[in-house]
Amino acid sequence: MIVATGSEVALAMGAREELRARGVMARVVSMPCVEVFEAEAEDYRRSVLPDGVPTVVIEAARTEAWAAIVGKDALRIGLSRFGASPPYEVIAKELGFTPVDVAAREARWLERS
Repeated sequence: MIVATGSEVALAMGAREELRARGVMARVVSMPCVEVFEAEAEDYRRSVLPDGVPTVVIEAARTEAWAAIVGKDALRIGLSRFGASPPYEVIAKELGFTPVDVAAREARWLERS
């Protein structure tokens, strides 16, 4: 399962397609507002993010806060470096934040899990 918010959802969808091409099926969960999700009933939250399912979070920022939502064993792919000014496509490739790069990280992580 791949969880993403905002602009990262497109990246998650692209990574899902890359994984699918490798024979790995994944579901994308778009989480528009973490605060609203956290306010939901526990059974609803568990139905969206069930225990025991390998989970990856994609966040174009720091990912520490996600551990409380997806658990400490989830793979959290994020960026902790800011301030670069090239066009998005250039910096995404440089930082490994493309569908191909993210899918490769996810596949390696799943093999070790």
